[in-house]
Amino acid sequence: MLVIVDGGSTKADWEIVESPEKRYLVSTCGFNPFFWTSDNIVEELQKEFVNKVPVNEKGQVFFYGSGCSDELRCNIIADALKVIFPNSEISVDHDLMACARATAGDQPAITCILGTGSNSCAFDGENITDHLTNMGHLVGDEGSGTWLGKMLLRGYFYREMPADIKAEFQKAYPIGEREILNKLYESGKSNVYLASFAKFMSDHKDHMYIRKLVQDGFSEFIKRNIRKYENHNTLPIHFVGSIAYHFKDILKMALEERGLTLGIVVQKPIDNLVNYHLNADKRGQLIYEKRN
Repeated sequence: MLVIVDGGSTKADWEIVESPEKRYLVSTCGFNPFFWTSDNIVEELQKEFVNKVPVNEKGQVFFYGSGCSDELRCNIIADALKVIFPNSEISVDHDLMACARATAGDQPAITCILGTGSNSCAFDGENITDHLTNMGHLVGDEGSGTWLGKMLLRGYFYREMPADIKAEFQKAYPIGEREILNKLYESGKSNVYLASFAKFMSDHKDHMYIRKLVQDGFSEFIKRNIRKYENHNTLPIHFVGSIAYHFKDILKMALEERGLTLGIVVQKPIDNLVNYHLNADKRGQLIYEKRN
């Protein structure tokens, strides 16, 4: 049995491969180790997996997750998975490695995440060789859903939004300014709430005002992330995430205007990750990389 997990902060996709013909997907909440303990993860997964996942079979589990940025955080996830999958070998890695493997495979590239948040790294085909520190939604996350939502709300509250798009916005969100602010500051997940406005922007992405906001976000991301990596002007630049996927045309234009090459864009990396691991032995690579 092979289990591949694409774990975000809010949602995790688990693809279970029992045989080449039997593959299925299970979705759970996300398990960011900055906010979850091993015991809490075990409790949640025991409820989620009952009668769904053959947890006692021998196999390999590859977990890629938000927040899995150091040994301490990875071990929080690994310790929980060892309880859930007692007969399986466990590997835990950062979601940037998932991004790299799902898009670049075993080829050098710059790989990026543009979803609720944003992130990037340089990849040599095997390892992440350079990575800018991700400062999160309070300071960074340029070009992400959170960043775009923030810019959209600024335009609305500061009365900079054109009348026609303002009317559409008020139709889509009739709750009014006060309730929007209440949801933003009382939800406890302001980044996720801000990113939810990207759906409105996607629905109106042909409007010049919306298009300009997205262009500005991608310009900031390119300037502050992509251009910091060596050989950024010769390597393909791959993306995963809903923002990159739904605004691919604007992203492509922003890169090409700067002489950069857009590579692969995938909304969710899970299927590509499964294929990466299924084909690992064909590439002569170790299927399992044990973490001590």
